Amino acid sequence: MGEYVLFVDDEDCILDVAEAVFEQHEVRILTAKNAEEALEKVKSHEVAVIVSDQHMPGMMGLELLSRIKAMSPDTVKILMTGFADLETAIDAINRVEVFRFIVKPWENTQLVELVTDALKRYRLIKSIVKGDDAAMLSLVRALELKDPYTKGHSERVAEYAVSIGSKLDLNDKSLKAIRYGSWLHDCGKIGVSENILNYEGPLDDAEIHIVRNHPMWGADVARKARLPETIVNIILYHHERYDGKGYPSGLKGSGEIPLEARIVAVADIYDALTTERPYRKAYDKNKALEMLISMKENVLDPDLVNLFSDLINKEEK
Repeated sequence: MGEYVLFVDDEDCILDVAEAVFEQHEVRILTAKNAEEALEKVKSHEVAVIVSDQHMPGMMGLELLSRIKAMSPDTVKILMTGFADLETAIDAINRVEVFRFIVKPWENTQLVELVTDALKRYRLIKSIVKGDDAAMLSLVRALELKDPYTKGHSERVAEYAVSIGSKLDLNDKSLKAIRYGSWLHDCGKIGVSENILNYEGPLDDAEIHIVRNHPMWGADVARKARLPETIVNIILYHHERYDGKGYPSGLKGSGEIPLEARIVAVADIYDALTTERPYRKAYDKNKALEMLISMKENVLDPDLVNLFSDLINKEEK
């Protein structure tokens, strides 16, 4: 049967517009005029994404999404409302794991981007659950197309990080976790707008907040896919700093930041330095290593930086 996007709203005109918008994007749409009808559709179809209005007669949108969370935990939930109030947003995040919000009346391009990102999240989770590495990598590469400067980034990070892990004589299970965690470390950027990812100037506070949420969003994907805690921790903590000034949790040093996350952090920053970004040119290997060494003790684990520098220098020779 395949996957569907379900729109729920008590206004016919809203459902008609949603169907018309997605008809040209080859996305299969289901519609429901109330919560009861929506629950029946979820029972009988594979609903990848649900977009529900908040204010409906009978059951409110948040209550519906809460019921669907129990029925179909992998379904990605989007809340649609004419009232962008903070209290509703916080309740939705804490209670029913809403992926994103959209305010009516929406812009069609915004809605399409939002639903497309939600579908990518759903498919990524399904590919991980199935153990389909090829499908997972394909989706990671598709995600990187949102930011052309990061093409191939996750796979290069995996190569660097596994090299570090091998030098530390980590076992095969740990090396596999490092590889998967590296591939998926930025998967939380599903749902971060391309405008933000590709913006060439400084971001404002709200945009920085969105970007800094990507480790938590990515870790949530990994948990939903029932990946081991080691992989979840790599995704969640790869932006922590050795001095405790990182995010999202402000963990500090080797005692708090998991080893695998510290390894991926070194690999991630080195690859970022040696590839072109919207705001600067790529650095050569020597300059990148020099900058990496300057981050010892403050951003990065000094022992891992030393080990990685030796690896890169030996590779050059």
